[in-house]
Amino acid sequence: MDQLTVAGPRRGSGALLTGYLLGGLVVLALSIAIGITFGPADLSVRDVYAVVFEHLGFGQANISRIKEGIVWEIRLPRTLLAAVCGAGLALCGTIMQSLLRNPLADPFVLGISSGASTGAVVVVVLGIGAGAISLSAGAFGGALLSFALVMLLAVGAGGGTSRVILAGVAGTQLFSALTSFIVISSADAEQTRGVLFWLLGSLSGTDWTDVLVCGSVTLTGLAVCWSQARALDAFTFGEGAAASLGVSVRWVRIVLFGVTALITAVLVSAAGAIGFVGLVLPHAARFLVGPGHRQLVPVAALAGAIFLVWVDAVARTVFAPAEIPIGVVTALIGVPAFALIMFRMRGTR
Repeated sequence: MDQLTVAGPRRGSGALLTGYLLGGLVVLALSIAIGITFGPADLSVRDVYAVVFEHLGFGQANISRIKEGIVWEIRLPRTLLAAVCGAGLALCGTIMQSLLRNPLADPFVLGISSGASTGAVVVVVLGIGAGAISLSAGAFGGALLSFALVMLLAVGAGGGTSRVILAGVAGTQLFSALTSFIVISSADAEQTRGVLFWLLGSLSGTDWTDVLVCGSVTLTGLAVCWSQARALDAFTFGEGAAASLGVSVRWVRIVLFGVTALITAVLVSAAGAIGFVGLVLPHAARFLVGPGHRQLVPVAALAGAIFLVWVDAVARTVFAPAEIPIGVVTALIGVPAFALIMFRMRGTR
C-alpha cells in the first residue's frame, strides 16, 4: 500500500498533543480576529472590534448600522464558516485516507462534490423545487444521492477499498457530466457565471444559520471520528489485521463513511467545492504529530481551520472589491504543497 505513516515519527505524547492543541486554538483565534478586519468596506480595526465587543455585551460601538451589519452579519460568520469548512474537510480527508489506505483519498473521492454540484444546478438552472428548497438544500440532496449511488456500486462490485475508489471515480464523472449538460443546455450567461463561481468554492452570502448547521455537524463528526481513533490505527495495517484486533470492520467503515459523507455534503452545500484541503492538510498534520489518530484527528482539524481562514482572507482581499473563488486559491497553494508531499514520500520508500 502507499504509506500513510512516513510523514513523521510517532511523537504524539500527551503533553505534546496538549501543546499542539492549545497552540493551535490560540493561532486559530488570532487568525479569526485578524481575518474579520479584512474587507473592501471602509472600516477601521477599532470599529470592527467595537462591533464584536458590543454584541458580546461589552460597551457600545457607536457606528452606523450598515457598518455594524458588515462586521456582524457578513465578515464574522464568513470567517467562522471558513474555519468550520477547513476543519471539516481536513477531518474527512484524514478519515478517508485511513479507511481506504490511500494517501491520495480526499473528501471528494466518493463523488460527493459532483453530486452536490448537480443538485445545485437542478435548483438554480432548471428551477426544480425552486421556491420550496434553496440552492444549499438542492446541493445537499445531490450529495447524498451521489454517495448512495457510489456505495451501491461498490457493494455491487463486491466491496473493498479499491472498489469504493473506483465507484467514486465513476460517480464523479457521471455527476460532473450531468452538471455540464444542464449548464450548457439550459443556463443563460448570468446563471452560468453564478453556478461556475459557486462550483469553484465561495463563502459569499454566508449567514449565522450556515455557521450553526455546518459547525454542529462538523463538531459532532469530529467527536465520532475521535472516538474511533483506536480502530483507525488498526486500519493502518489492513482490514484483516483490524478484524484480528477485535475491530468491527464493517460497522466502523459504515459509520465513518457515513459521517464523512454527511460532513462533506453539508459543507459543500454551504460553500461549494473546495479542493485540496482534505488532501494536503492531513499529511501536514501527520508530519507534526505522527500517524496516531488520537493525536492526528484533532490536529488535522485545527490545521485545516487555520489554513482556510487565511485562504479566505486572501481570496477576498487580493483583488478587492472583486473576489477570487476560494477553491482557486486552495488549488494554487495545494498543488505545490501536494507535489512536495509526494516528493518526500518518494524519498522514504
